Amino acid sequence: MFNNNTIQRFKDIETPFYYYDLNVLKNTLDACRDASSKYNFHVHYAMKANFNPKVVDMVQSYGFGADCVSGNEVKAAIEHGFDKGKVVFAGVGKSDKEINAALDADIFCFNVESVQELEIINELAAAKSKVAGVAIRINPNVDAHTHHFITTGLDENKFGINTWQLNEVAEALRSLKNIKFLGIHFHVGSQITDMEVYRNLCTRINEIGEWFEDRGFAIKVLNAGGGLGVDYYNPDTNIPDFKSYFEVFSKFLNVKPGQEVHFELGRALVAQSSSLIARVLYVKNGQKKNFLILDAGMTELMRPMLYQAYHSIQNLTQESSIKNQEISNSGEAIKYDVVGPICESTDCFRKDVDLPQSFRGDLIAIRTAGAYGEVMASNYNLRDKVESVYSETIG
Repeated sequence: MFNNNTIQRFKDIETPFYYYDLNVLKNTLDACRDASSKYNFHVHYAMKANFNPKVVDMVQSYGFGADCVSGNEVKAAIEHGFDKGKVVFAGVGKSDKEINAALDADIFCFNVESVQELEIINELAAAKSKVAGVAIRINPNVDAHTHHFITTGLDENKFGINTWQLNEVAEALRSLKNIKFLGIHFHVGSQITDMEVYRNLCTRINEIGEWFEDRGFAIKVLNAGGGLGVDYYNPDTNIPDFKSYFEVFSKFLNVKPGQEVHFELGRALVAQSSSLIARVLYVKNGQKKNFLILDAGMTELMRPMLYQAYHSIQNLTQESSIKNQEISNSGEAIKYDVVGPICESTDCFRKDVDLPQSFRGDLIAIRTAGAYGEVMASNYNLRDKVESVYSETIG
């Protein structure tokens, strides 16, 4: 991602900023489109992962749909040219205002997470003389085997309808006249790299699909959600394994004639396309700890503080100098705690990071930050809004 010309370019740009390599994004989107189209699968981009305008525009150009979790995301998706017939609206707490806006936009589908929500959507749709397409989000009680903060498919999670509530759901679907049942929706978690999790999910989708069909409900949409993980440890070498991911569903999901299989991918599409670029403000050498204090912190990238997430960290200045033989490389790394400037003890990107000896002004890259990075940025401590910089060519 970083050649010498790019690093030289960074020297003249005020930090911190997000750097988007649009070639990496293009290659990732190509891989997803090629792997999914083999099976005629429908992919929706999870807008919450990154709504940087250039990123969203490039994703939209591939003909993907949009998976939204707020009214403003629905609005943004349509403004960026996503086909409203491919827009789905998920979320455990949709407000009346958001539902009304989505109804006015004639989106494809609401992913519904409770019987009460079904009733509210029906009521609001009736007031507009509309019929709302819905998929029922069901909690399959499948363990995603990821961090407990990003697991969403267990009985203990707030998301979805539990299987013991399905009879109540069926009664509601039969009685609500302004609801059109399209299918069933699942999402078990995020950053999943174990394909066995998805095989287990297929089993549950098959079972629950049969349950609905045995009771007379025709299923058009089987929505498996998303959650495909990325390799945070090797940011330059690995595009997510879309081939294996979609192959699992092709092999183990029972898809009947006329049914569509939908996915909602976010992180896997955008994570590796961006890095947070910062400068070293100060180097503090102690008896037990060495600190690199950056001009970026939890206000620019919250994931390490929120999820204890790992990001690869590079000193671009020293790596470039070593490659150019401007300085001698002793081969000895120094362990640093890489921290930010925010007045919180948790404002730490990683502890004991092996880096070349580092100095004030060095450029630091925090890798694989394209998902849940810029979108979570805040102005806590009245920080300036983090800016975006893009690769100069796409080819």
